[in-house]
Amino acid sequence: MEQGDKSVWELAHDAYPVNQQLVWLNNCGTTPAGTHIVQAVSRFIKGYSERGVLTEAASYHDVRQSIKAILSRLLSCDPDELCLIHNTAEGMNFISHGLRLAPDDEIILLENEYPSNVYPWFHWKKKGVNLRTAPMEMSPEAFFEQFSGMITDRTRVVSVSVVHWCTGMPLPIDQVGALCRERGIDLVVDGAQVVGIQPIDVKKAGISYMAFSAWKWLLGPLGLGVLYVSKEKLDELGPIFIGTESVVRDEEYLPYKSELKHTADRFTFSTANFNDWVYFEAALKFLDDIGFEEVQQRILELSEHLSQGLRQVGFQVLADRFPSHSTGIIACKKPGVPSHIIVEKLKENRVVAAERLGRIRFSPHIYILPHQLDEVVQILASA
Repeated sequence: MEQGDKSVWELAHDAYPVNQQLVWLNNCGTTPAGTHIVQAVSRFIKGYSERGVLTEAASYHDVRQSIKAILSRLLSCDPDELCLIHNTAEGMNFISHGLRLAPDDEIILLENEYPSNVYPWFHWKKKGVNLRTAPMEMSPEAFFEQFSGMITDRTRVVSVSVVHWCTGMPLPIDQVGALCRERGIDLVVDGAQVVGIQPIDVKKAGISYMAFSAWKWLLGPLGLGVLYVSKEKLDELGPIFIGTESVVRDEEYLPYKSELKHTADRFTFSTANFNDWVYFEAALKFLDDIGFEEVQQRILELSEHLSQGLRQVGFQVLADRFPSHSTGIIACKKPGVPSHIIVEKLKENRVVAAERLGRIRFSPHIYILPHQLDEVVQILASA
């Protein structure tokens, strides 16, 4: 992706028009579109306007397979274990409602978890299943010690994020997965804050099911998500919706069929928003062309660069409590100053961040350059 005298990161910066207006440091929340995405979607819309579904600008089958191929390499799974859905919450509902549990069984969730991995489990309360909450603690090691002590003979499901959305603290998911595998527990993962930013091998981690959104570290569109279902677990997860695309030979509308697809695609149960697929494919190809390992390393470098600047101007950086674990989410606070006031001050200076659990949350991506982070630190110092 090098071009002339510009580095790959300078070209990435140029590809995102948001840099002309804002310093966008809320990429673990939502991400703006790059020019490559605008071009891909525009090309498809133009083709669709001319030839409808017969357009050769993008093929439903080819785009889906392209997306799943890139993601399967990223997650070390089979493409047939992935399907495209709308968001994390939808995926978690597919998983939660599709499981078979009995009264007095236990589900362990995570303290201060994002609602998408909480609300979908509430229906089990009415069915006599116990919902318990594992405390986050202040380090991955302390979390695992507390979590492992919570497991009982009635624990059937553990559903957690790999990286906490408020603090940026990563969980030791391989250890969690090994313990779940040893005890015969289904490990369910909200992958929204890990896929694209940190390496994750779903097989090594022993993940049974995972859902994640496209619009965070993967730079995809709002309203598109991904569901992973381990092939060993596919037939254990009952579908709560069945539509045209759930069954084998779905392109043959008649006669009706009772046999479900033998892949996770059974959960993409009807016509998708294909515009979003085209958007997502362009975003993934952009990252894949650079290399996900390089992308992940760059984000961590930017995060550490910003963290160093924040320390220098008197901010307390939460990640200092788990220094041996890198994170792309920087949670920090300035003693004596309410974080929401600082976030508003940043907004006045065209810097987009968020306030979570009383701290300021920053999350840079590869289209941000170090000098932009230095300018943010200067704003904070002068404010």
